[in-house]
Amino acid sequence: MAQNIDPITFELFKNAIFSIADEMALTVFRTTYSAVLKDNMDYSTGFADGAGRLAAQGLTLPGHLGSTPTAMQSIMNRFEGNIHDGDVFIMNDPFDGGMHLPDIFIFKPLFHDGERLAFACTVCHHTDVGGRVAGSNASDSTEIFAEGLRIAPMKLYDKGVLNETIMTFIEKNVRVPVLVQGDLRAQLAACHIAEQQFAELVERYGADQTKAMLNETIEYSERLTRAALSELPDGVWSFEDWIDDDGIDVGQPIRLFVTLRKQDDKMIVDWTGTNPQVRGAINNTLSFTKSASYTAIRSVLPQNIPNNEGVFRAIEVICPPGTVGNGVLPAACAARGLTGFRMVDCMFGALAMMLPDKVKAAGDGGNTGISIGGYDSDRNPFVYVDFTCGAWGARPWADGLDGNSHMFANMALPSVEVTEAEQPISILCYEFVPDRAGAGQYRGGVPFMRDYRLEADEAMLSVRADRHDVQPFGLYGGSPGEPSENWLDPSGQPKRVPSKPTMMFHKGDVFRHVHAGGGGWGDPLDREPHAVLMDVRNEFLTAARARKDYGVVINCENWTVDREATEILRKELRVARGWTDVPVVQRGQSPSSKQAAE
Repeated sequence: MAQNIDPITFELFKNAIFSIADEMALTVFRTTYSAVLKDNMDYSTGFADGAGRLAAQGLTLPGHLGSTPTAMQSIMNRFEGNIHDGDVFIMNDPFDGGMHLPDIFIFKPLFHDGERLAFACTVCHHTDVGGRVAGSNASDSTEIFAEGLRIAPMKLYDKGVLNETIMTFIEKNVRVPVLVQGDLRAQLAACHIAEQQFAELVERYGADQTKAMLNETIEYSERLTRAALSELPDGVWSFEDWIDDDGIDVGQPIRLFVTLRKQDDKMIVDWTGTNPQVRGAINNTLSFTKSASYTAIRSVLPQNIPNNEGVFRAIEVICPPGTVGNGVLPAACAARGLTGFRMVDCMFGALAMMLPDKVKAAGDGGNTGISIGGYDSDRNPFVYVDFTCGAWGARPWADGLDGNSHMFANMALPSVEVTEAEQPISILCYEFVPDRAGAGQYRGGVPFMRDYRLEADEAMLSVRADRHDVQPFGLYGGSPGEPSENWLDPSGQPKRVPSKPTMMFHKGDVFRHVHAGGGGWGDPLDREPHAVLMDVRNEFLTAARARKDYGVVINCENWTVDREATEILRKELRVARGWTDVPVVQRGQSPSSKQAAE
């Protein structure tokens, strides 16, 4: 603690700036136009000091927030010395601080008596930013130039004056300009709220004290992070996982490989050995790879550490340029979210060796992105964007969560009723699927499926999914989760489609996505029989799979466990299995990924 800062005053100030970031998030939620923001909640807010260092985060998406310092640094590199009261900056260029084109950053510097003291930071996933496919999120684009409008860091407002050229250029290059411009105004409104509330703080504490406490907030987080890392074991741990493919070179698995090096109060996350960048649009920016790395490590640190740039200072992330985790021009990256989510799981694989009692198994693979875009009978455009996930891997102390957002996303699912009221789409099915969670002493999360029926004449369907071939891994004897599936016309003449299709969708067509199940943790034969019984009663598991996976015999007429038969069956299964040691990781691999691993 800085010598001239009272601890109580500092605590009040720290909570106040985090409250500002949260109020910004609520402002976006209340004022936004598009479903991807007001329903999916795919946006984030933050608050930086006058030097552009992230000091506070709203309760929003870790994937965005870990990338904000890179975007903020791009603004500082480009405009330091030319930042004025009334300026507002805009950017989305993945090769100059951004993540992918739909994620547009808005930054507003905050001044007091002519001195820059802070920045309000927002980033929102916009429904469409142009490009070859509605929603600008297709997996099968092969270069950035096909993906939409690329905005270098620039001034949207210059000393309070709107740059009409930029707004016009955006309007003319997106399919749904009313939504996009409305969402940009929501970001501006959030920055305005931050400016008002920060002015009240400065009035209370004075400019000098405010600057000191912003700096202390960051340094306080760094001290706590380094102290927490010091408590963890030193060593080196590596883990390998595989993405099914990039949607273009189908059947060619893509390697993720991470090495953690922990020494004293510092962690190095090294992605050297990860696959070279690919033709499809799943290439990450380095900033998003950093976010995935920070998120996984942050999950094993104490909860009382404020989330800001101080945390990131103690964690060095390495990923060579030209890899799928750090793409270089002209790498396509619209679907880079898939790789980011899968990197979080890969991190869990390494962390599970370091901290076996704290880390969960692999989840459903991310979130699946589904975009449906076209025109109605009057040629009015529509774009539906849905990011859906929900099955966590099992934890060392409890089952995986069912129907809960991935920790890298913190998002929600669009309401069925709102979707059907606003879009020419019907949601026919939204339900849990039995027998798909990885078995274990603690089972993986139970996945769900959704059916989408098109009511317009035609549209373009693009899907970003994974875990079709390489199943979510289980840990310490837990079984892998069952793979995901995509189907057309599932109730008629079902046709299975690959994980990352971009295809025409016609009136009456039904698309079904079934999520992968979460991986299990621990030996399934050690699961409490009553827990197996409850899963059967809740239709998460069938009685047949209860026998096969858990050795539990259930009488479905009176909903009881046959204890004697269960004991006999479990003894038989242990002998048949012949394990002498419980493996750390139970992988589910396709033949192609096994071959690639060899």
